[in-house]
Amino acid sequence: MSSILTYPRSVFREDHEMYRETVRRFIEKECKPRQAEWDKAGRVDRDTWLKAGKQGLLCASIPEDGYGGGGDFGHCAVLIEEMSYASVAGPGFQLHSDIIAPYIYRLGTKEQKDKWLPKAASGECILSIAMSEPGAGSDLKSIRTTAIRNGDHYVVNGSKTFISNGLNCDLCVAVVKTDPAAGSKGISLLLIEADRPGFRKGRKLDKMGQEAADTAELFFEDVKVPVGNLLGEEGKGMNYLMTELAQERLIIAINAAARTEAMHAETVRYTKERMVFGKPLFDFQNTRFKLAELKARVTAMRMMVDQYLSEHLRRKLTLEEAAIAKLFTTEEQTKVLDELLQLYGGYGYMMEYNITRAYVDTRVARIYGGTSEVMKELISRNL
Repeated sequence: MSSILTYPRSVFREDHEMYRETVRRFIEKECKPRQAEWDKAGRVDRDTWLKAGKQGLLCASIPEDGYGGGGDFGHCAVLIEEMSYASVAGPGFQLHSDIIAPYIYRLGTKEQKDKWLPKAASGECILSIAMSEPGAGSDLKSIRTTAIRNGDHYVVNGSKTFISNGLNCDLCVAVVKTDPAAGSKGISLLLIEADRPGFRKGRKLDKMGQEAADTAELFFEDVKVPVGNLLGEEGKGMNYLMTELAQERLIIAINAAARTEAMHAETVRYTKERMVFGKPLFDFQNTRFKLAELKARVTAMRMMVDQYLSEHLRRKLTLEEAAIAKLFTTEEQTKVLDELLQLYGGYGYMMEYNITRAYVDTRVARIYGGTSEVMKELISRNL
């Protein structure tokens, strides 16, 4: 850890660091050896999800009232960081545990929580959230998937794309229009089980990076969903989504800072071992100066993320601050990784190197969770 971190940290407590050891052991034993297998399959095997649940790595921040691990977001941040430090890509644990499960815990009825959260914490039930559509990415107001009430159930029709955990999911939180004429005020959240007739999972999407990250299209054709599966109240879906987006964007920022830190440390080691013109690449002044400059930028990323993480642990992180964190860290990540990759020469083009995987895996960070352009729009509103 000391070879990765760019400056001393104080944001984590002792229980967070104890949890970190559990996470590291799990990653070394259960994740790293399976990465190639996951990449080839295009998804993470369900057995790994069950093992993660058994180790307490799922739903760690959900209160321990029969539903989750009873920790806080600091425990979630530890898992995000360790996955990034180890260059493990694919398990959709953060989406499942830190984005979707909180929707169910905060908005769900007792019956909904009793039914789904224990299984989510154990890994028996994999969660996804179906927001994006072919014609509506960041513009959620333009979604066309409808859920029209008919007596004691809704009839759902439409399609979703770019859905993480889409192939593996057992339950999805679908963003639908229960009142198509009401615009954003007609958006609601609906829990839809994957085994309902008319719910079909499409092809595994062929992405530029993160091959093991299960990403798919979902289709709904006259899917009958009980009214009791409504999450929260009708018409308040957009408000619910806005409330949770700050945490989602902070997760992306934490990942960006940690992955970039790890790649900087790995590149320093590589340049000290790589011989060029009879001496280590690190011995050239250009290399040292470039690495020094990049360390300063990585340190700025880390300090910003830790500050906002500290704010979030006190439940004070604002939407604007989360947008700033995501915008700055993901834009810097892209630039820093590009310059680090350059130091590998031809080897930087080979997928067997972590730097190359990081370069393609993290490009999407400027897109999902709201594009950089959307972040700028959000920030500009308070200027």
